[in-house]
Amino acid sequence: MKRLSKKKLNVITAIILTVITVGFATVCFIPDQTVMLTGGKAYSPIYNGNRQNNCVAIMINVYEGSDIVSDMLDVLKENGAKATFFIGGCWADDNEELVLKIAEEGHELGSHGYFHKDHSKLDEKGNIEEMQLTDNLIRKITGLDTTLFAPPSGAFSSVTLKIAEKMGYKTIMWSKDTVDWRDKSKEIVYNRATKNISAGDFVLMHPKEHTLQALPEILDYYKKIGLSAVTVSACIGE
Repeated sequence: MKRLSKKKLNVITAIILTVITVGFATVCFIPDQTVMLTGGKAYSPIYNGNRQNNCVAIMINVYEGSDIVSDMLDVLKENGAKATFFIGGCWADDNEELVLKIAEEGHELGSHGYFHKDHSKLDEKGNIEEMQLTDNLIRKITGLDTTLFAPPSGAFSSVTLKIAEKMGYKTIMWSKDTVDWRDKSKEIVYNRATKNISAGDFVLMHPKEHTLQALPEILDYYKKIGLSAVTVSACIGE
């Protein structure tokens, strides 16, 4: 057998190493938020709605602030606006009348887990329990099935996405974050909810006093620039 020259051998070795490196990089840099499910279906969280519709969606994540939630409902009604309330199960268990009122006033209810756990660290069983407990409770209170899941703190893993898909949920994130849990300023909340706002944005809020104070002005601004505040599902286009 004819031996390869040292030069040719080095070239072949370099080519092989390049192929291996490219293949490794491709695997490593596939973002974790996109998961290939059985049958080759890709599933990812949803960060915004339809960019062609003149609407935005206000997301209100709730584990506290019952009085403020009630006041937010009044502000939304006064402005002819709708929102999606992502409900923590342990909060809903203590506020059944308010959960029912949210639904009766035409707003959307989504799941925010039961105990505000870090879903990126939960195994399959843990993810199922957090989602299922809240889903069962909302159904018991309102008679409605939830189809949206917002992971607490935006923390999820490939397991979370797979379980959400199997349970019939869309995993919802956000495109605008008021960070109102940290920054207790009406002005900051207003600026973050309105700056560079565009059709299809999901705007994340919590039931905080300063957020409540900013909400009428936020909704008024949306109206002035021709955007309607709707539920997440309506904003997606469903």
